[in-house]
Amino acid sequence: MVRYLDQKGGKLNAKECDKLLFWFAQAGMWGRYSASTESTVDQDLSALEGDDGGLEKLLQQLWLWHGDFRVEPNHFTGWGLGARFYPMLYLISRMGEAQDWGNGLPLKANMLGKMSKLESHHIFPKAKLYKKGFDKTRVNALANFCFLTKNTNLNISDTLPEIYFPRVEEAHPGCLASQWIPQDQELWKIENFEAFLEARKALLADEVNKRMRELMHDETHWLDKTASVSSGLSSIIGGVSDEEEETQLLALNEWMSENQLPHGEFRFDFADPVTGSQVAVFDLVWPNGIQEELTQPVVVLLNEGKEVIAIASQAGYRCFIDINSFKEYVRDAILGEGKAA
Repeated sequence: MVRYLDQKGGKLNAKECDKLLFWFAQAGMWGRYSASTESTVDQDLSALEGDDGGLEKLLQQLWLWHGDFRVEPNHFTGWGLGARFYPMLYLISRMGEAQDWGNGLPLKANMLGKMSKLESHHIFPKAKLYKKGFDKTRVNALANFCFLTKNTNLNISDTLPEIYFPRVEEAHPGCLASQWIPQDQELWKIENFEAFLEARKALLADEVNKRMRELMHDETHWLDKTASVSSGLSSIIGGVSDEEEETQLLALNEWMSENQLPHGEFRFDFADPVTGSQVAVFDLVWPNGIQEELTQPVVVLLNEGKEVIAIASQAGYRCFIDINSFKEYVRDAILGEGKAA
């Protein structure tokens, strides 16, 4: 993006800006840089060079690699804050007409004031879903997230949708639909949670496709092209499951800084080295070791299943499943303080 901007002398018109954002969003959605990063970057930079280089060629290269720019409901099947489509949920919330459920105000990027920062909100509360026997992949399903201001998030707390949704709709008509909530009130009941997720995934996919078409103005042919290439998203496992895990991992990165050591890569997309398809999301990773090229690659995986740990181990990572054991390793093997420290 910076190279293209440089080629244009630092000036883009509105249409070029939108088209560049379209490419950026698409590259992120499909994990363009999940594997063989350097060679992929080189390919994309080359697409900008020469008389025929530019955004059209960059998009063509991305399409040939992935095969389809349209979003389907199953692309929102992921879970946790590390889901690849989690940023898209945030993006459409800021780009579109999404409204806060407490005050009815639009959640635009130019919101002002101390309460303008958005928080992720579990539509169906975590505690009550766990009590009903749902596992963390369902509780933290992407379609169970929305974004609200802090006050609204606190006020709703662990109230069930069948109770607070009617209140929201009465106070601010259309507010629920603005956040892609299915209007069938039967789906607002916790016993129909799975059906709610499926219905909302379809609404979210429609919204992303709508926003992508708007970014391309009259050049919608990219969204009409299809190819028989699978994204492999349905098999992606792992990832940061909630705000508590995120806080712990970010605090660990701060601890590393305090010890003059490099940050790990947060919510790392791990891709199959052969196919380039994303396989898992690792919580916090040092892919070249904490002392680059001198120590073994390491990963911190909190509350992950055996499958994720096995993938990381087979890829050559030293795995830590809790923060204290990781810190002990750093003190002993990197800082040379020994276990007594």
